[in-house]
Amino acid sequence: MTTHSVPLTRSRRLVTDSATMTRRGFAHWARQPGQVVVGLTFPVMMLVMFAYFIGGGMSVEGGGDYTEYLVPGMLALTMAFGLEGTMVALTQDINRGVLDRFRSMPIAPSAVLVGRSLLDMLSSIAGLLVMLGAGWAIGWRWHGTLTEAVAAVGLLLLLRFAMLWAGIYLGLVAGKPEMVQAVQTLVWPVAFLSNAFTSPETMPDWMGAIADWNPMSATAGAVRELFANPAGWESGSWAAEHAIALAVAWPLVLLAVFVPLAVGRYTRGLSL
Repeated sequence: MTTHSVPLTRSRRLVTDSATMTRRGFAHWARQPGQVVVGLTFPVMMLVMFAYFIGGGMSVEGGGDYTEYLVPGMLALTMAFGLEGTMVALTQDINRGVLDRFRSMPIAPSAVLVGRSLLDMLSSIAGLLVMLGAGWAIGWRWHGTLTEAVAAVGLLLLLRFAMLWAGIYLGLVAGKPEMVQAVQTLVWPVAFLSNAFTSPETMPDWMGAIADWNPMSATAGAVRELFANPAGWESGSWAAEHAIALAVAWPLVLLAVFVPLAVGRYTRGLSL
């Protein structure tokens, strides 16, 4: 075997092993269809609840339909909530000894994690399509070009991919499903402290500043801009005016941090 063929062989091995791990996830879905259905419908129920229970009393600064303001924010929140399901799946595999068995097998070390991320991304794409359909059903419309709509979907999936890798690392660190509840208590406040439902301009100054720089606010604001949906209250901050740039930068920063941490944690062993 030549020196040049070694990286190529490793790459092929990673691709093959990752595909095997992804197929393993599909088999789990087939055995637990109820869990898949719940995962797809829960965000829809949240969207309907906020649109009809709260949306009736909300107005958008500068005019526009509150539903069209809300839907991009809910899409961004749905992408962020994905890390909890990833954490649960990983901690269950840890406690069943599945990951230890994988680590002892002659497979690419990162294939387990890559397969996990690919599986969850496929689930995320399905969930996003369902949410877009639900938004359309309750009156949301996008008014931009097709290219802008594709870019908006791309930014949503980029955020999801980054949050999945954050979930993978946190799942490896937590080690037990019970610890996921502790993370949930942090994820929900952080997710809701954004511009998903209302503008940071309506919040106290310190809270509005945090919400302005929240990665979910960047994605929600960018998606509103690309879908040509109402932007609502404009805070005039640098973050609000450069939402698209931040919607790209934040996920890339999260990936640069959590991918090496997750792979390193897995390859060094879960007992560290």
